[in-house]
Amino acid sequence: MTDQHRVDTLGTYGNPHVTTPHLDRLAATGTRFDRFYTPTAICTPARASLLTGQAPFRHRLLANYERNVGYLEDLTEGTFTFSQALADHGYRLGLIGKWHGGTRRNAADYGFEGPDLPGWHNPVDHPDYLAYLDEHGLPPYRISEPVRGTLPNGNPGNLLAARLHQPVEATFEYYLATRAIEHLERYAKGLDDDGRPFYLATHFFGPHLPYLLPDEYYDMYDPELVEMPASTAETFEAKPPVQRNYSAHWAFDTLPLETSRKLIAVYWGYVTLIDEQIGRILTRLDELGLTDSTSVFFTADHGEFTGAHRLHDKGPAMYEDIYRIPGIVRVPGAPPQVRDELVSLTDCTATILELAGCDTAGAVDSRSLLGLVRGEHPDWSSELVAEYHGHHFPYPQRMIRDDRYKLIVNPESVNELYDLSADPDELHNRYRHPEFTAVRRRLTARLYTLLRERGDNFYHWMTSMYEVGDSDHDPTLSAFEKNGGTGKNAGTGQADPDHQEAPAP
Repeated sequence: MTDQHRVDTLGTYGNPHVTTPHLDRLAATGTRFDRFYTPTAICTPARASLLTGQAPFRHRLLANYERNVGYLEDLTEGTFTFSQALADHGYRLGLIGKWHGGTRRNAADYGFEGPDLPGWHNPVDHPDYLAYLDEHGLPPYRISEPVRGTLPNGNPGNLLAARLHQPVEATFEYYLATRAIEHLERYAKGLDDDGRPFYLATHFFGPHLPYLLPDEYYDMYDPELVEMPASTAETFEAKPPVQRNYSAHWAFDTLPLETSRKLIAVYWGYVTLIDEQIGRILTRLDELGLTDSTSVFFTADHGEFTGAHRLHDKGPAMYEDIYRIPGIVRVPGAPPQVRDELVSLTDCTATILELAGCDTAGAVDSRSLLGLVRGEHPDWSSELVAEYHGHHFPYPQRMIRDDRYKLIVNPESVNELYDLSADPDELHNRYRHPEFTAVRRRLTARLYTLLRERGDNFYHWMTSMYEVGDSDHDPTLSAFEKNGGTGKNAGTGQADPDHQEAPAP
């Protein structure tokens, strides 16, 4: 699993410049999902959804603790997790790398072995990493030439990239792959000794910004190869004002175009560095003779803007750049293929559980992908729902997308509707366009229905504000008007047959 990874940086997803041979090979021998989405484009909630198989509104871990705005900081006791189910079935569990799933409870509290590596980016002062450097005679972390914009208040902006003065063997990414391989070897021996199966996750902290790379990767790609995203032409016309504010926060307009191109080229270098480390793990899997009996998943928690829509990082804007993510699954015996169903990171949970022979009932917002991976054509939803709750401040959003259109509900602002076929860069908000009235009404009513079915109380806002059809419930959550007053059954809109209205004068 990577962090903040654009799907269009991989060769298998169509990038002609970035070298990613190991992930390309994984895709060529497994299933590549072309429409794979995160349930929310923020680290901790997305990772909690993978762990639980539940949508964020349900598990309620809604924000990263570094910018927490009053939400829960840990899953509540007793919340279902796939790790507990696997442990109950005799699995050894390993997690190497980024946890970012809570503050008081770490990966070990959920049964995972591995060094405790907290935080949102490479913890380069961690004792285990420092011991690794010392053991191999490698130099410590040091950077230079930081790249920053200028904030609206005139202060230096967030660090976006810098040169890392270490050889590749000293990078945190190489260290993580080394630790993963060590666990893999130990688990392989366990298969021979006691027959216990294993689950092993390697969670890279990159290619999340800031992009901190040795020269070899920092300068690997010529910025002239970079074609800036078409959405850098964003004007924010007819868009929620928060997007313009976030653009200022990330200081995109204070950077010259050549710097933006270089940043994307460096991001590509980060992707290649991580691909090489994944290749080391997959090669060792081959050498240990485990490839034909081990399922392999590759995905990310969410995407990254890298200048798209004049933004960096992620935030309160439900664009494809940060919601569509890579999704590759290789299961022994399943055919190589490409699928275009709308699937979610959360669906990995039920898939893992089914592979392990566990009950999937606890993963209530998850559907096993195994039927799709095996080349079957099960009944599958033609719509996908995602949500967002805020980062620097509370900001609720809900999104539904189908084969062609995407609707986003922003209660404090303007809603958004995009025609992804005619406008794949999502530059033109069609919500108020008369020719899209039927689409808007259809998606609004459908989102309302799906939210109610899921138990997501966000639907209450929609009940009164949008065309969702006749209400079949009391939206006031009261019984003040039942069997009296108006002569209507509360919330049904239907006349009470036992009540006779007085004749009009």
